[in-house]
Amino acid sequence: MSVKKLGLPLMLASLAGLMLLMTVFPGAYLESALRGLAIWWDVLFPSLFPFFIISEMMLGFGIVHLFGTLLDPLMKPLFRIPGSGGFVAAMGYVSGYPIGAKLTAKLWEQNMVTRDEGERLVAFTTSSDPIFLIGAVSVGFFHNPKIAIILAAAHYGGGFLIGLLMRFHGKQRATSGGGGSPNAASATGEGEAKSSRIHRAFAAMHHARMQDGRGMGEMLRQAVESSLKLIIVVGGLVVFFSVFLELLTQAGVMKSLYLMLDHLLTAVGFPPSLSEALVGGLFEVTLGARSAGEAASSVPLPYKAAAAAFILSWGGLSVHAQIASILHATNLRYLPFMFARLIHALIAAFLVLLLWDPLMGTMMPAPAFNPLQADPGFGAAGGFADRIAYFCLLIAFMTLASALWAWLRAWWRSANHRPAK
Repeated sequence: MSVKKLGLPLMLASLAGLMLLMTVFPGAYLESALRGLAIWWDVLFPSLFPFFIISEMMLGFGIVHLFGTLLDPLMKPLFRIPGSGGFVAAMGYVSGYPIGAKLTAKLWEQNMVTRDEGERLVAFTTSSDPIFLIGAVSVGFFHNPKIAIILAAAHYGGGFLIGLLMRFHGKQRATSGGGGSPNAASATGEGEAKSSRIHRAFAAMHHARMQDGRGMGEMLRQAVESSLKLIIVVGGLVVFFSVFLELLTQAGVMKSLYLMLDHLLTAVGFPPSLSEALVGGLFEVTLGARSAGEAASSVPLPYKAAAAAFILSWGGLSVHAQIASILHATNLRYLPFMFARLIHALIAAFLVLLLWDPLMGTMMPAPAFNPLQADPGFGAAGGFADRIAYFCLLIAFMTLASALWAWLRAWWRSANHRPAK
């Protein structure tokens, strides 16, 4: 029997087993469902919902097209994606999963990226947000804000390396235009090639806004409606995986997985007591990161941090299910994303061990930090304001880097008397 034919019976058997466990452990089932619902309402809804709406509005106003034109000189040679992918990267890195996938799907719907470009883009723009990494993981779980430096270097540095590796994914052909629409270039007339990049960026923004054509009220209504549908899907998946993990724990399945992973960790030189964190992180990122921070005191801190970096970069099957549900409406494939997450996780763990002495050994003492005042990040006003500030800083840095790269390329061509491509 083929794998495809086996899929349906296995799924039905799994669901039947899950329902049986729900009847055997009704108290644990209800408690875990309420816990997952609380995480969604208190954490994810206020954290993600505003960014879902903001990203939809920015697409409607053409701001993505503006930054797409500005970031083309940086994104195309580095990652083989159009400049609009730079906006997705900035929004994804400051907002966390699954913003990058949602925006990538929107770019695909507007024909601003091809399938290969979209798969490259979603592979390296799906990451933990810095508020969660600093407030929840470093301070809340590790009780050490200095850990944020090594985790951020490994997690975001690994994401950058994944972006460079993913440029070899797909067919070797020209990328789509950074402004998105194929008619955007002609909208500015024959003199566009001689105009400044800033002028072309605003022209692309204006053209996109005219093509959209929706009024402010209609745009806001559709943004709220679309974002609400997605956040409900996210919430349902969070509750499902919360129940799923708790029932597996009650049934003793998780202990068996811990024992299997113990032998593998021992073989590669990692403390076997980290198996609980890694198995938990396989399914849900928050559970795994908490277990890594609270692992036995006998486990060296660098190995705890490496486990946390692995878990943050993998994202957990709960996040993977969210991404798969978003990609389902497009022709973008899930498997390239999954392989990129696995490679990112391995790279991040390796970077923690590689950079531990250079970063943590010479680092100045951290300023006083009260964990009770740390925003775990998720939806308080301060956390939202911090995300906006991070986004502005990151997009400004990327724009300056793109402008500098374009200037250097122009200078090199003029110095060597080479025509512009």
